[in-house]
Amino acid sequence: MEDQEMQLKVRRVTDKFTESMYVLANEPSVALYRLQEHVRRSLPELVQHKTDMQSWEEQSQGAIYTVEYACSAVKSMTNSSLYFKNIDGLLRQAISMKEQISNSQSRSLSDVTPLPSPLVSASPPPSTSS
Repeated sequence: MEDQEMQLKVRRVTDKFTESMYVLANEPSVALYRLQEHVRRSLPELVQHKTDMQSWEEQSQGAIYTVEYACSAVKSMTNSSLYFKNIDGLLRQAISMKEQISNSQSRSLSDVTPLPSPLVSASPPPSTSS
Protein backbone atom coordinates (compact mmCIF):
# COMPACT_ATOMS: atom_id res chain seq x y z
CA MET A 1 0.00 0.00 0.00
CA GLU A 2 2.78 2.30 0.76
CA ASP A 3 4.01 1.76 -2.75
CA GLN A 4 0.79 3.07 -4.20
CA GLU A 5 0.78 6.05 -1.84
CA MET A 6 4.37 6.78 -2.71
CA GLN A 7 3.60 6.58 -6.41
CA LEU A 8 0.63 8.88 -5.93
CA LYS A 9 2.74 11.40 -4.02
CA VAL A 10 5.51 11.22 -6.64
CA ARG A 11 2.93 11.68 -9.39
CA ARG A 12 1.47 14.75 -7.65
CA VAL A 13 4.94 16.24 -7.16
CA THR A 14 5.89 15.64 -10.78
CA ASP A 15 2.55 17.05 -11.97
CA LYS A 16 3.05 20.15 -9.83
CA PHE A 17 6.65 20.44 -11.02
CA THR A 18 5.55 20.12 -14.67
CA GLU A 19 2.82 22.70 -14.17
CA SER A 20 5.31 25.06 -12.51
CA MET A 21 7.75 24.62 -15.39
CA TYR A 22 4.98 25.23 -17.92
CA VAL A 23 3.91 28.44 -16.13
CA LEU A 24 7.52 29.55 -15.82
CA ALA A 25 8.23 28.85 -19.50
CA ASN A 26 5.17 30.82 -20.58
CA GLU A 27 5.53 33.68 -18.13
CA PRO A 28 5.17 37.14 -19.77
CA SER A 29 8.74 38.14 -18.90
CA VAL A 30 10.02 35.07 -20.72
CA ALA A 31 7.86 35.95 -23.69
CA LEU A 32 9.26 39.46 -23.67
CA TYR A 33 12.77 38.05 -23.48
CA ARG A 34 12.09 35.83 -26.49
CA LEU A 35 10.64 38.80 -28.35
CA GLN A 36 13.72 40.84 -27.50
CA GLU A 37 15.99 38.09 -28.79
CA HIS A 38 14.01 37.92 -32.03
CA VAL A 39 14.25 41.69 -32.51
CA ARG A 40 17.97 41.65 -31.74
CA ARG A 41 18.54 38.98 -34.40
CA SER A 42 16.30 40.46 -37.10
CA LEU A 43 16.91 44.19 -36.61
CA PRO A 44 20.29 44.44 -38.41
CA GLU A 45 18.80 42.77 -41.48
CA LEU A 46 15.82 45.14 -41.41
CA VAL A 47 18.13 48.14 -41.12
CA GLN A 48 20.13 46.90 -44.11
CA HIS A 49 16.94 46.51 -46.14
CA LYS A 50 15.89 50.03 -45.19
CA THR A 51 19.21 51.56 -46.29
CA ASP A 52 19.07 49.57 -49.54
CA MET A 53 15.57 50.85 -50.22
CA GLN A 54 16.63 54.44 -49.52
CA SER A 55 19.56 54.08 -51.89
CA TRP A 56 17.32 52.64 -54.61
CA GLU A 57 14.84 55.46 -54.07
CA GLU A 58 17.58 58.06 -54.53
CA GLN A 59 18.79 56.36 -57.70
CA SER A 60 15.29 56.11 -59.11
CA GLN A 61 14.59 59.77 -58.27
CA GLY A 62 17.73 60.72 -60.18
CA ALA A 63 16.68 58.62 -63.15
CA ILE A 64 13.19 60.12 -63.10
CA TYR A 65 14.65 63.63 -63.08
CA THR A 66 16.92 62.75 -66.02
CA VAL A 67 14.02 61.32 -68.04
CA GLU A 68 11.81 64.33 -67.31
CA TYR A 69 14.62 66.69 -68.33
CA ALA A 70 15.16 64.75 -71.57
CA CYS A 71 11.43 64.82 -72.33
CA SER A 72 11.28 68.58 -71.84
CA ALA A 73 14.34 68.99 -74.10
CA VAL A 74 12.68 66.93 -76.83
CA LYS A 75 9.47 68.94 -76.51
CA SER A 76 11.37 72.21 -76.78
CA MET A 77 13.18 70.87 -79.85
CA THR A 78 9.90 70.07 -81.58
CA ASN A 79 8.63 73.55 -80.73
CA SER A 80 11.77 75.10 -82.23
CA SER A 81 11.10 73.83 -85.77
CA LEU A 82 9.51 77.20 -86.59
CA TYR A 83 12.75 78.97 -85.63
CA PHE A 84 14.81 76.58 -87.76
CA LYS A 85 12.55 77.27 -90.75
CA ASN A 86 13.08 81.02 -90.23
CA ILE A 87 16.85 80.49 -90.02
CA ASP A 88 16.76 78.40 -93.20
CA GLY A 89 14.86 81.12 -95.05
CA LEU A 90 17.22 83.84 -93.81
CA LEU A 91 20.28 81.79 -94.83
CA ARG A 92 18.86 81.26 -98.32
CA GLN A 93 18.15 84.96 -98.57
CA ALA A 94 21.70 85.81 -97.42
CA ILE A 95 23.20 83.42 -100.00
CA SER A 96 21.08 84.95 -102.73
CA MET A 97 22.13 88.47 -101.75
CA LYS A 98 25.79 87.44 -101.67
CA GLU A 99 25.49 85.99 -105.17
CA GLN A 100 23.88 89.24 -106.37
CA ILE A 101 26.68 91.30 -104.81
CA SER A 102 29.32 89.03 -106.35
CA ASN A 103 27.65 89.28 -109.76
CA SER A 104 27.38 93.06 -109.59
CA GLN A 105 31.04 93.34 -108.49
CA SER A 106 32.19 91.11 -111.34
CA ARG A 107 30.18 93.22 -113.82
CA SER A 108 31.69 96.45 -112.51
CA LEU A 109 35.17 94.93 -112.77
CA SER A 110 34.55 93.83 -116.34
CA ASP A 111 33.50 97.40 -117.25
CA VAL A 112 36.83 98.76 -115.93
CA THR A 113 39.14 96.13 -117.45
CA PRO A 114 40.34 96.68 -121.04
CA LEU A 115 39.02 94.53 -123.81
CA PRO A 116 41.08 91.45 -124.46
CA SER A 117 43.24 91.35 -127.54
CA PRO A 118 41.80 89.58 -130.57
CA LEU A 119 44.49 86.91 -130.38
CA VAL A 120 43.31 85.71 -126.98
CA SER A 121 39.86 84.15 -126.93
CA ALA A 122 37.49 85.86 -124.54
CA SER A 123 35.71 83.89 -121.89
CA PRO A 124 31.94 84.13 -121.88
CA PRO A 125 30.51 86.70 -119.45
CA PRO A 126 29.19 85.31 -116.16
CA SER A 127 25.54 84.39 -116.14
CA THR A 128 23.19 86.63 -114.19
CA SER A 129 20.61 84.03 -113.24
CA SER A 130 19.14 84.64 -109.82
